[in-house]
Amino acid sequence: MTTATSTVRTRVRKRWTPSQIVLTLLGVAVSALFVAPIVAALLTSLKSEAEAAEIPPHWLPEHFTGQAWKALFDTGNITDWLVNSLVVSVCVTAIVLMVSALAGYGFARTEFRGKSVLMGVVMAGLMVSPAVLGVPLFTTVQQMGMVDTYWGMILPQCAPAAMVYILYKFFQGIPRELEEAAFIDGAGRWRVFFTVVLPLSRSSLAAVGIFTFIASWNNFLWPYMVTNNPDLMTMPNGIATVMNSYGIQWAQLMAGGLMAGLPLIVVFVFFQRQIVAGVAHTGLAGQ
Repeated sequence: MTTATSTVRTRVRKRWTPSQIVLTLLGVAVSALFVAPIVAALLTSLKSEAEAAEIPPHWLPEHFTGQAWKALFDTGNITDWLVNSLVVSVCVTAIVLMVSALAGYGFARTEFRGKSVLMGVVMAGLMVSPAVLGVPLFTTVQQMGMVDTYWGMILPQCAPAAMVYILYKFFQGIPRELEEAAFIDGAGRWRVFFTVVLPLSRSSLAAVGIFTFIASWNNFLWPYMVTNNPDLMTMPNGIATVMNSYGIQWAQLMAGGLMAGLPLIVVFVFFQRQIVAGVAHTGLAGQ
């Protein structure tokens, strides 16, 4: 009898405090603020082009239609755009992870002449806008004959000053005793890096990889500058071409925007724990 009574008591839910109610309402309001543009884009993509261009606009379509989605697949090269974006983003992410991990570990664990100066150069890269480097980068890529190629879109995005700094701060927080124990057992620097340091850095590496993938997928300016070939367009560049002699096709534009954003939503839904854990561990490493 006592056991049953205690079980019932444990199942009784506590009343919400005023602070919990306020925080919940605030969270719902913020969530609605972020979800509203996605809902508006979805509803606009289900309108006809004439209805989507009406002023003032209205939320709900008078007649739901998939005309914009069908026209997008018929007139746009969606498959090639998706493949191009995927190839560029995956390659950029892989190269950035490799370069950032090696550079961050080198700064965190090795001593060499000019280390402080070189670290200052890396930190200076955080203060320079990528748009400022557009012209010199394009000139360099043109001289190397990489215009209208995948490598022309990939390599200039692989100078990750911020990602090097994030992993550098994380590697500083790894106890040196773990590496010293491996050195005593006869392991070399490279073996320690691959068998001890990298397994301990999975959360931060995952966060860096996801941030890099998202930034590369959303990059519009550089692929727009370096390629004129319609077959090499990425999703942001391809969607920008959704227009005809009458102007922008808003319903198709919203449909294309949802198509471009869907992979990022999927990445965040499945890897949000890694993102949060990576940011948290990186912050703790900087203490």
